[in-house]
Amino acid sequence: MSRQPDDEDDALRWEGDDDGSLAPGWKKVGTPVPLASAGATDAATSSSPDDAVDDTADEDGAPAQPGSAELVLLGVFGGVYLLYTLGWILSVLRVQNTASDPLGQFMFALGLWLAVLAPALWFGVTFALTRGRTRARIVWLLIGAIVLLPIAFVAGVTA
Repeated sequence: MSRQPDDEDDALRWEGDDDGSLAPGWKKVGTPVPLASAGATDAATSSSPDDAVDDTADEDGAPAQPGSAELVLLGVFGGVYLLYTLGWILSVLRVQNTASDPLGQFMFALGLWLAVLAPALWFGVTFALTRGRTRARIVWLLIGAIVLLPIAFVAGVTA
């Protein structure tokens, strides 16, 4: 089994590396774009592969993947909402239920639990309602970060 001089670089290649249809024309979301046929006109061949890419949705109608800036902002907002949930939990633990009737006690407890769940619900509903609209999602998350601030915890108010 003698090796030929041409085979020295075979260990650095994978079978099918030379296939030209793999990389060009792939969308950012992972679905392939049909390549121009061999008899394509100059106008079709002069356009760049980025011209054929649709950043808003793929062929199935699913939204495009978020960019890195959006992912960082979503991570920051996720951390803020998680801290808000913790702040509401600590605020709720300090409050005493002074209602005397059973309905009043139930409604008071329900209000406390909804206050604790509000940041997580806002985060989830914002994602469900602003599907594919990055700017609207960021604006609603910013509004929620202002509205849902646990003021009692931040101000150090105790009951």
